[in-house]
Amino acid sequence: MKTSRQEQAPRDITGIMLEAAWQVAEKSNARSIFANVEALVDRKLPERLQKKIQLVSVVKDEQLYAAAKKITRKVLQVPNVKLGRVGQVKLVVLMGLSANLVQKEDTIVYLPQNPNDGSLDGIMVIDVAKEFDLITSPEVIDIGKSVRRDVFEAVVSLALELAHEGREGKPVGAIFVVGDHEKVLEISRQITLNPFRGYEESERNILDPTLRDTIKEFAALDGAFVITADGTVVTSGRHLSAALEGEDFPQGLGSRHVAAAGISDVTNAIAITISESTGTVRVFRGGKILVELEKAAPIGRPSKQWQA
Repeated sequence: MKTSRQEQAPRDITGIMLEAAWQVAEKSNARSIFANVEALVDRKLPERLQKKIQLVSVVKDEQLYAAAKKITRKVLQVPNVKLGRVGQVKLVVLMGLSANLVQKEDTIVYLPQNPNDGSLDGIMVIDVAKEFDLITSPEVIDIGKSVRRDVFEAVVSLALELAHEGREGKPVGAIFVVGDHEKVLEISRQITLNPFRGYEESERNILDPTLRDTIKEFAALDGAFVITADGTVVTSGRHLSAALEGEDFPQGLGSRHVAAAGISDVTNAIAITISESTGTVRVFRGGKILVELEKAAPIGRPSKQWQA
């Protein structure tokens, strides 16, 4: 007697995707597979292939970091925000490069998640060298020469959270200028009172998680944040005097992006912007856009299990 489709046991789609990813990685000579840690929990991972291919857990929730270290030797922590599939790839490559888990000559396999319910719904093979210009700019590899990598990652994470959450239900536009702060201060001026003045450096470091909500509050005010290369917030409410307008600068971007491009062109700082109209986060260096991370567009009603 045949069993109806409704009576059949549900297929383990995640397991099927992971198994296929190993086969794709082996045949494409990929160096690494990146998969969200939720997909790897309670999975028996093929030891034979793990010796040839590096498996990296992608972690959004800091509480899962310790669990991820028990599953895989390498862990990549990314901001806990909802991005479309292309945005997920860009973020993994950007953060992977910053954490030295991805090299420019690598081929990697990434299993993106459905932005709505978090399920694995594809296998992406990225030849980083060939697709570099589509994902990011070569200059991103040298970010560590201007700012500490953990500081850069923290500011990008904060910007993505702000772009996703907004403030009190309203979209927020902002600029964060990181590194070369003395020169940045020389060619900018204060337009609001500096709320960080008078506090100890240890109390205003971007790496302190207790400071994040404070920064989000002040992000709604006019002006840019200026942050040192080691993460100390010097001030907010800063008007950037340098502006860049050239043939190579993308058309249609507003004054916030022109100012960010300009300050990154005349200093060694990195500027990170949030577009108030679209929620896109852009990273500028040397007057150029290193990467654009677009806010995920809603595809349908989010699953109750998905918390981003």
